[in-house]
Amino acid sequence: MLVDDQHLLRMGFRLILEGEEDLEVVAEAADGAEALETIDSLGDARPDVVLMDVRMPRMDGIEATAAVVERWAETKVIILTTFDLDEYAFSGLQAGASAFLLKDVEPAELANAVRVVASGDAVVAPRITQRLLEVYLRQGNAAGGLAQAGGPDVPALKAAPQLEGTQARSAAPGTPTGAQVSAALSDGITREPLTTRETEVLFAVAEGLSNAEIASRFFLSEATVKTHVRRILTKLQLRDRVQAVVYVYQSGLVGPEQQ
Repeated sequence: MLVDDQHLLRMGFRLILEGEEDLEVVAEAADGAEALETIDSLGDARPDVVLMDVRMPRMDGIEATAAVVERWAETKVIILTTFDLDEYAFSGLQAGASAFLLKDVEPAELANAVRVVASGDAVVAPRITQRLLEVYLRQGNAAGGLAQAGGPDVPALKAAPQLEGTQARSAAPGTPTGAQVSAALSDGITREPLTTRETEVLFAVAEGLSNAEIASRFFLSEATVKTHVRRILTKLQLRDRVQAVVYVYQSGLVGPEQQ
């Protein structure tokens, strides 16, 4: 589904996506409110992925993304933005979006991103997502609030009190334990502790590494890495890999200065 107040952009994206044999555009909307009404009316034909602009009349893409995530868990959202370091894009990730793309994205990259997000088993985000997280979390920390990037209507989540030895990022001494990782965010959700290997994989995901890169680092098969990632998401009650990255940064387990 395409959600953008610019008709020409929707038309261009439709031409690109419908040129792919395995992709179909099931609906369009010009703002967030229309998007929610349309998705609700589609019933079982609801989209697997919504391409969502952020700046739109009536209801912006951030509020709409949060509503989609809450009401239709099986539908994923990709935020569309003009600038790679856009606070609204970061707020979209906080609201539950699975990724974000620049509007001038190459056609092949657009189609691949839709497939990747629909599968739920993709590379976390291009490293541009990591850079955006670093910039806005640094700004949020400087302002005294963790992960408050200035986007509209997205509440900041608080990190749990810093646990001893949570500053390291690798499997070296001082790396947080799986129990520390699961308790790192004070948002009222009870999460299951990770194993040592799952903790290592989580921090590798937070670096922006692909399954193949993680497999190479830890001498595992890609299938094993996928299994670890699925278990991490289940234990931490996260939607996808991008939300795993946001969790690590928001909880203070990794900060920009550690990159």
